[in-house]
Amino acid sequence: MNVSFNGFGENVVTFETEGSVSAGMPVMVSESGKVKAANGVFCGICVGERNGYAAVQLSGYVKVTFSAAPAIGYTKLVGKSGKVSTDTSTGREYLVVDIDTVAKTAGIIL
Repeated sequence: MNVSFNGFGENVVTFETEGSVSAGMPVMVSESGKVKAANGVFCGICVGERNGYAAVQLSGYVKVTFSAAPAIGYTKLVGKSGKVSTDTSTGREYLVVDIDTVAKTAGIIL
């Protein structure tokens, strides 16, 4: 790919973690001020975790690992088993701008 989307509209917030959360995982708000690994609609992607706190990117461009390649364009996605998955019935729409089928990653705009 000849262009880069890195840095576009990035917005990162710190939350306490509930359970195991690691960088690259889609996360969801679990209770006041806390996030956990998403099992369904996610609010953002964990970009770092340390000592029970997670930095969560809530907007902008981010690379995610997928379980099945999503389509380019607006696609309904959910978090499942630490990865992103397509779910046309319950997913939330995100803009998928690039896909790497070898690395199993997709670039999305949150």
